[in-house]
Amino acid sequence: MTTNRNEKYLKYDLYRYFYPDDWTDRLSLIGKLRKIVLTQGIWALVVYRSGSWCVRNRKRFGGIPRLLLPFLTIWQKLVEMTTGIEIPFTAQIGRGLYIGHFGQIILSPMAVLGECCNISQGITIGQAGRGDQQFVPIIGDRVYIGPGAKLFGKLTIGNDVAIGANAVVTRDLPDNAVAVGIPAKVINLGSSRDFVNYNQRRMGLS
Repeated sequence: MTTNRNEKYLKYDLYRYFYPDDWTDRLSLIGKLRKIVLTQGIWALVVYRSGSWCVRNRKRFGGIPRLLLPFLTIWQKLVEMTTGIEIPFTAQIGRGLYIGHFGQIILSPMAVLGECCNISQGITIGQAGRGDQQFVPIIGDRVYIGPGAKLFGKLTIGNDVAIGANAVVTRDLPDNAVAVGIPAKVINLGSSRDFVNYNQRRMGLS
């Protein structure tokens, strides 16, 4: 799982929308602009990546990130109120995050997600525990999280995992697991490959 250079990954997030698979025709410039303007998930990702850059570079670049951060914080709150998507600047998210639909998406400030993950509407990735024993899930690469799913506490979610709609995950999930139910149980090892699509060349993975 890769979460380094978090603030530089916006272009890969956009590639998930512009080039959803290896067979899709290239969008025109007008098509890309239309996608950005009309897609609430992209709004949330733009403000998250911008704020993340400021948080991580306050010491390196001095006053510029400090000056921008208050404005980005206000922008973030406006996006949250408009879209219902809450992604704190301190979350660690790898390149290529795809938000399928807007509405009631809540991530902990301590959230950790790998590369090329898909998150759906109505999900929560949150903390559990008290005091210094508060933990959040660590989520691997190419994970699909279905609508209404909830993940809390000290969990490790492997790579290529698919979590079904309204599942409540209370334990670790191995690579390639498909998990459904309350609490979520592994029903097979079919992986998330039918749910997480991306252009490998554009993502630098070919």
